[in-house]
Amino acid sequence: MNHKFRLGITGGIGSGKTSVGRVFNVLGIPVFSADETAREIMESDQNIIENVNALAGRNMYTDGYLDRKALAGMIFNDSKLLVKINNIVHPVVRGKFIKWSEQQESDYVILEAAILFESGTYKILDRILTVIAPMEERIERVVKRNNLTREQVLDRIRNQSDDDFKIPRSYYVINNSDNEMIIPAVIKIHNDITEYLNKR
Repeated sequence: MNHKFRLGITGGIGSGKTSVGRVFNVLGIPVFSADETAREIMESDQNIIENVNALAGRNMYTDGYLDRKALAGMIFNDSKLLVKINNIVHPVVRGKFIKWSEQQESDYVILEAAILFESGTYKILDRILTVIAPMEERIERVVKRNNLTREQVLDRIRNQSDDDFKIPRSYYVINNSDNEMIIPAVIKIHNDITEYLNKR
């Protein structure tokens, strides 16, 4: 049996990949958020909680919830720690996505993830869509949305692979600049995938 066709959506922080995912959702395509799932399991999976504490060298769950700010401060200054945390979280996320995707009744499914390439998850996908946006717009969006300083946003951007790396490895690219219309771009991709699946 062929596995269900899987489209990956990625893009740097503030690029607007979630907005693109919402448009697909309106078209009836289910979207699995790797980042949301990662956040959930980091607070509910006992094995991951123990591993995070061991890697951090202290209890990161003082009031039962992960101190995300403290962890972010640690991992954005230590790329090795970031890789180690990703290595314990992302295989679990991947497993959940595969199970979820086989339960969907749509023609294809979407995995939305900030670090699709860095986590190796791209290997289980059929096609990848990268969402790009001008750097200043991205910084502005994240400063407003996450209440971070410009420097904190730049730290996060530096820890993700850049667009020059992602674009050649992607089947589709959407420019989500404030003056670009993403809806027609999404519909075009949706039609392209539907046409491809009908011929399969």
